[in-house]
Amino acid sequence: MGFPVTVVLGASGRIGRVLRHCWPEVVSQSAPLAGAEIRWQSRKPLLQRPKVAAPALLDPLKDPAGLVQLLTGAEAVLCLAGSIPGRGMDLADNTRLACAAVQAAARAAEISGAPTARVLLSSSAAVYGNQPGLLSEDSPLSPANAYGAAKAEMEQQALALGQQLGVPVTALRIGNIAGLDAILGGWQPGFTLDQFADGRSPQRSYIGSVTLARVLAALVRQSDLPPLLNLAQSGAIEMAALLRAAELEFAWRPAPASAISEVELDVSRLRQVLSEAGDARLQTALSPPANAAYMVTEWAAVQPSSRHGKEAAKNPVQTLQKLLQTKDFYRS
Repeated sequence: MGFPVTVVLGASGRIGRVLRHCWPEVVSQSAPLAGAEIRWQSRKPLLQRPKVAAPALLDPLKDPAGLVQLLTGAEAVLCLAGSIPGRGMDLADNTRLACAAVQAAARAAEISGAPTARVLLSSSAAVYGNQPGLLSEDSPLSPANAYGAAKAEMEQQALALGQQLGVPVTALRIGNIAGLDAILGGWQPGFTLDQFADGRSPQRSYIGSVTLARVLAALVRQSDLPPLLNLAQSGAIEMAALLRAAELEFAWRPAPASAISEVELDVSRLRQVLSEAGDARLQTALSPPANAAYMVTEWAAVQPSSRHGKEAAKNPVQTLQKLLQTKDFYRS
């Protein structure tokens, strides 16, 4: 199928900015984005990018009628809007925004008579908390912090509302995103990293920023998705490995008792979805253990103002295109 009429809520957020950078320039190599109608939403004006439509400026919680109008005629809604810790925002807005998107999708279909848009929600691996072993979508939820609890509540409420209103909803439990995380993205001089008794730093399921953009483009195109889907690359990466790959200095500190040593997501369900989509390169991206160096390169190309990856910073799009055409790009 072609690329559906898609609404992206939260275009000014971290993932939204990555999509506005990557979808027109890179993802179009593997997905027919040329001429696709993508409607971006933001609460504030954004810098205009070539080949990217200006966002619709509205607050989904304060302007429900405007949200319905934005969603009318859409086939897919990617809800990236939400609140994160440390910015003085109400974490309950995650649930409010997700439910507003589901309600607007139902109302837009009722008004237009068209099929109801599929709603994809940005959730988090934080819903699993501190649990050992490989975590599948069927694993019990045990959030260890307020953010994880807020995302778990969002999933529950939005999925129940979608079932009630006849709106297909999928919650994407996204792992750490290299460069948008507290490690690469939050690094500053004097940075310290937890060290556990085995000498290791925290290990997490990660995904590169460009790979994330490509996976989201593939998922948006799918007409049938499961209600819950882990989203990451295979294996767990040590945070220290990312900092070393980016040539960022850090010091060790003893890990506190509350620190979570490892969170690894089972992405077999995601690989099955991509297999059904017929995207062999994305299956390759998710199958081998994730590679810290390539993730840093993706980040440098998306963030050319950073000091990481001189060649990528000079020619970010060309660097990414070259990497994506390399046979062993995703292999460690």
